[in-house]
Parts: sequence; C-alpha cells; structure tokens
Amino acid sequence: MATVSCAGLFLPFLLVASVLGVQQVPLLLWSSQGSLWNTVDAPHEGHVTTDFQLASYLDLALTSGPHNVLLFLQDKLSLEDFTAYGGVFSNKQDTAFPALESVLESSPSSLMLPSVEWYAASTLSACLKEKLGTSPLHIDQATLQELKLNGSIPSLLVVRLPYTISTSLMTPKEVFSGNDAVLGQVISVLKAEDVPYTAILTATRPSRASRDISSVGSTGRQLLQVPTAASATYPPLAYPENNPCILFWAKNISLAYDKEHTVDLTNQTFRSSIVSTEGSTCNNETAVLALTYKNIFRGLPVTLTFRMFNRHYPISGRSWFILNRLEVAFNSSTAFFNASQVTAPSSYSFHCGLLSNFPGHGSILVPNDADSFTQLWLVFFEGFQIQGFNVTSGNFSYASDCSGFFSAGIWMGLVTTFLLVFILTYGLHMVMSLKTMDRFDDPKGPSISVPLTE
Repeated sequence: MATVSCAGLFLPFLLVASVLGVQQVPLLLWSSQGSLWNTVDAPHEGHVTTDFQLASYLDLALTSGPHNVLLFLQDKLSLEDFTAYGGVFSNKQDTAFPALESVLESSPSSLMLPSVEWYAASTLSACLKEKLGTSPLHIDQATLQELKLNGSIPSLLVVRLPYTISTSLMTPKEVFSGNDAVLGQVISVLKAEDVPYTAILTATRPSRASRDISSVGSTGRQLLQVPTAASATYPPLAYPENNPCILFWAKNISLAYDKEHTVDLTNQTFRSSIVSTEGSTCNNETAVLALTYKNIFRGLPVTLTFRMFNRHYPISGRSWFILNRLEVAFNSSTAFFNASQVTAPSSYSFHCGLLSNFPGHGSILVPNDADSFTQLWLVFFEGFQIQGFNVTSGNFSYASDCSGFFSAGIWMGLVTTFLLVFILTYGLHMVMSLKTMDRFDDPKGPSISVPLTE
C-alpha cells in the first residue's frame, strides 16, 4: 500500500480557518497492535495538533499497524464534553460492552490528542480513503452483525455518532451514553472475530467555543488528562550552546517530501539532542544555521540550512539582516527557497506566525519554479522566530513581525471610511449650495412681469 500524504487535502481549509479563526476538537486513537506511537511524546493539554502532525500520527499507525480502520465521527464534540457530562464515557449502566475509558486503558497502543485543528479532523474520511486506497463503508447497528472483515484487506468503516437530537426528547448525557454503547458494540464485534484494527474518535466541528487555555490547571481529573510534567514552552535552539550567536524557535516544524511522506521535526529540534548543528557558523557579516536530522526519509538524513547575512544600508542609517535562502539537502540534492522577506534590523529578531511555501498561506518561502527537486518539498513553520546577529544573554531581542500594521482588514476599513466620508462631504456641499428664489410666482394671481430696459 502506497503511503499518501494528506497535506494536499488540508490546504483548501487553511484559508477558511484563517478567516473564521481556528477551533479545536479532541481526537483519540487506539489500536489492537502495540508500539505504534511509542516514539511520540504525549502532547500537553494546551498544545494544538496541526494537520501535519496529525498526518504523521496516521502514517505511524497505517505503515506498521492494522489496515482495518474504524472512524467514529461525531457531529460535534469538544474537550469540555468529557467533563460536563461526567461518567458518560464510563458506561457503568451497561457492562456488556466496554466503555471508551476502559477500551483506551486496555488497548496496546493509544494516543490522546486534546486539541486538533477542526479542519484537519473534518477531512479525516477523505484522508484515510487516500491512504488506504479504499472507499469508506458507513455502518450502523443494523449492519453491525453482518460485518465480515479480512485482516489482509484494507477497510475503512465510518460510524456516525450524533451529538444531540432536534426533538429534544433525549438529553445530551443520554445521547453520549448511546454513543458509548454503539462504540462498545463495534469494538466487541471486532474482538469476537479476532480482527486487528485501528480506531479513531473525533468530530467534524467543536460543540462550543474553545476554552481559554490560560485557565488550564484547575480543571480536575479528565478523561483526556495528560502528564502535568509536559511544558507548554521550550527554550530556543542556540548555537553554540555556551555563548550563542544564533537563536531559532518554532512552535511546529513540519516537512513533506514528494507529497507522500510527512514528518514533524519539532520534538527532535527542541526537546531532544537528536538534531545536529554541525556546519553552522556565525560572524559579524554572515550567519549559517545547519540542522541535520538522521533517518528521516528512507533512512537518509535531511539538512535544513538557514543562510543569513548582515548589511548596512545608508538610507535607513542602520544594519539589517536578511535570511537569504533556506536550503533542504537530501540524498545528494538540494532544494532552494528564497526567503528574502525574512528581514529585520540586525539588533532585532524576526518573528512570523506562519512561514511556508504554500501558495496563499504564509508563502514567504519562494521555491525555484525551474527546479523540479524543489517542487517536491513542502516546508511549514508555525510560530517561526530567528535571530542571527547581536544575540545578548542567550535571549531573543525585540521581534520584528512579518505581519505589518496595515493588514487587509484595516485597509478595507480605511477605504470604506474614506468613501463614506467623501459621500457625506459631497452631500453636505450640495445641500449648502442650494439657493432660494428672491420672488415667487402666484398661479392664482397675475403673473409677474419683468420690464425690459434698453
């Protein structure tokens, strides 16, 4: 089975998410096979899983795990539902079927993602269809007993779970209990037939607005509770470590090659010492940060190289640094991305919410259209920040952001305001220019005659 990346399926939803604001839904994965996500660090509760990270988790499950996939897709679901209706997913009323919590605890492999970007979860069915190479089969309780699965043939079973009903005859808690029972029935059938499987539970949209993660900490025990030792932040990568002259940080680093392989490099870059900075240099004029990752694609290393230079511009009277280009070296070939928009005063750092080569979405990295090797790569940085000159005390200086003050929304507001002011001013001018007649003609009386004088 060929490994297919879901990055292309997620891209159409990125622009919608940028307009509506990103909301999250929880996502749970578990499998009858062990050691699928042993290399994945459990995400902390405040971390939002991106589409690239979710694609990498699916790759780990489908590459070495079972190809019978169960997708429990609820209409709406939020993290708060697990606590607002406490005990619903424990299903103590009906012991004939396993509860969701007991299924997760007894599964050889499980992964809990408290917050996943909603557009990534909503396209899971299409993503899994591309990865498995089979059409989804929608099942319900009526067809449940007729299931005959073959462990050697990929299958995608989709079970729709309601969030609530329009007649209001059942409370949301009763609906959740029914959903848990359906989930338990499906799992019991697969276990009875001894069919290996990988299961996913998520929703197409959140049931309510995402909560403020700054208030996390006093919510008590939750079904999706993760170890509190996980930290929401991590220090930037510094080169060299003792007296750094280059600082680099990102919330997420994702790399895709040939639209078939996607890997998340965030943990390897900041949370472990796997990445190598050999080949990095820095002085007053140039700075090079080389990050080498081993065994990424096909067991071969990949090197990301940021090349920066510092110049003095007499017009501005100050020095500016520019990220001249980003290089991706793999298998004796190198992809080049022009990154000249990444620029800031040399005493500042540079920050950008999104830095990628995706057209229309953070497309600050400009690939060479004539280079076919460069076209095979998709590079994505979220919360990108870098500083290559004048680093003091190992901390970032004041950041120059890639988003200017006059955004598209501000320009639209200004233009609309100016247009309305112009119409109002023109109208007032016309009203004030009106003049009344000195004399008026009475239709019932004699007409006014104006003598002509020669």
